[in-house]
Amino acid sequence: IALEPVSTKPSEVKEIALTLGRLLRATRMVKRGIGSIRQDVNISVMNSGVVEVKGVQQLDQLEKIIGYEAKRQHGLILIAEKLKKLSITITKEDVFDITEVFKDCESKIIQNALKSKAKIKAIRIRNFSGMFGFEPYPGIRLGKEIGQLVRFFGIGGVFHSDELPNYGINDPYVDKIRKYLELVDVDGFLIIAGEDPKLDYAIDSIIKRIQDATDGVPAETRGVTQDGETIFLRPRPGASRMYPETDIPSISVLPEEIKLARENIPKSWDDSIAEIQKKYNLNSQLSEQIFDSEYMELFEKICENKKNSPNFVASILCSTITNLQRKGFDALLLKPEHITELFELLADDKIPKESLEIIFENIMSGKSDTVSDAIQSTAVTSMSEGELNAILDEIIQKNMELVKELGENAITTLMGIAMKQVRGKASGQTVNVLLRKKIQEI
Repeated sequence: IALEPVSTKPSEVKEIALTLGRLLRATRMVKRGIGSIRQDVNISVMNSGVVEVKGVQQLDQLEKIIGYEAKRQHGLILIAEKLKKLSITITKEDVFDITEVFKDCESKIIQNALKSKAKIKAIRIRNFSGMFGFEPYPGIRLGKEIGQLVRFFGIGGVFHSDELPNYGINDPYVDKIRKYLELVDVDGFLIIAGEDPKLDYAIDSIIKRIQDATDGVPAETRGVTQDGETIFLRPRPGASRMYPETDIPSISVLPEEIKLARENIPKSWDDSIAEIQKKYNLNSQLSEQIFDSEYMELFEKICENKKNSPNFVASILCSTITNLQRKGFDALLLKPEHITELFELLADDKIPKESLEIIFENIMSGKSDTVSDAIQSTAVTSMSEGELNAILDEIIQKNMELVKELGENAITTLMGIAMKQVRGKASGQTVNVLLRKKIQEI
């Protein structure tokens, strides 16, 4: 599904993507989950070069990624405006082999490069002092752009004059480089190490990138990072690329197919939410959450067993699992069959409600592959009433002075003590009822 260009805010793009996703899910003909729907976003700020951001898989990242890329592009435009006021020159004649200059340098990075038989070269850029490190926005700088660019060629990175001395390259070596390159105070330089021919390819790309920096934003393809930033992948294909896409065949849509499609238009999102609310007696917020989640079909399957409360099931699927993800646990390790089996055990009163999160955490941490292993590992099986009574009697006995002083008001404190011992083995409701009864009998 492709959209025509729109001039809008990142938040509105997220709403568009959410609406498209809901339309697709309403058909009941698409997969759910991370990776089943992927957004590629073309972004351009102030008529600059178009940047294609590939593979945004999580909707909650989309707004952040677009916001970052818009800021990056505007930052590059501001850098370009500053460069236009300078007399910047750079050609192949500004490239120097400085391997011998560094032969005694104590920098571990330099020494590792020399041991691998890499060449070390410097690129001189007149009137460029301060421009590699100039940040119109935090984290947006030309030095970072070039560092990402060279990784395309399998080179780990570059050193530039605005960040030296550093990385074991001290002042005497910086002075040696400046003298070797015949630099004055306003000039800048880059250092890059690698093996031929990829080193030469990388240097050619650096020279072109610096020459093009006065134009603002280069057209390129970028990937996304976990923290919502974008990173260089490759240049955008030029005019030589064939259109339309050669790997997507043309499809002739017949009149009878259009008629059939019209007869099978899925319910609207509003109608779908209203149906979920009515059928499962959920509030609007929980209905929206379960419909938008990857667990809708699983939710319906679990709720076929009338012993399972739809509200509780939806809360577990939409909140408990999400909260564990935010804590760093891997939801991909939690399979639909794990979840289904656990709710079957819960419906048969073989495990208490409180054990679900403990078991999920165990599986999502990679400690167990199966539900039975997780139950054994966490020792979460329903506790008999006799065992529970014995534990509560002991807790009350140890805290008798508190009970005599506060009466039923001591329940909150005793509940905290009890749940630490019986978490995952007895429900909080059962513990509360038994504690209250025991205190009333004292």
